[in-house]
Amino acid sequence: MNLNKAKAYCRKLPGASEDIKWESNLVFSVGAKMFAVTGADGSERGISFKVDDDRFLELTDRPGIIPAPYLARAKWVYIEDAKAISDAELAGLLQRSYQLVFAKLTKKLQREIQGG
Repeated sequence: MNLNKAKAYCRKLPGASEDIKWESNLVFSVGAKMFAVTGADGSERGISFKVDDDRFLELTDRPGIIPAPYLARAKWVYIEDAKAISDAELAGLLQRSYQLVFAKLTKKLQREIQGG
């Protein structure tokens, strides 16, 4: 996994924004709801994001992927070992995280983000 590619991918998603929260976390959001979190200062080697409920256990059973601290109850995982996941698989999971969060937004906000 290349963390810089993951950040670039998140930035390209429609309506995605990024900001710093909790002093040192780079948070990617859509409609002011976060879908991915990583370190802002470059010291972070991993990334956290939301997954489907049925994928949570499957992913956290893999070496290098753990329940995300503070967010595991909401079915977030943390990739702590870059070798645990390929860039392509991570892109797919980030896309899905974005979709899960986007789906919870109001219909009005969804239309605004989609430009309609």
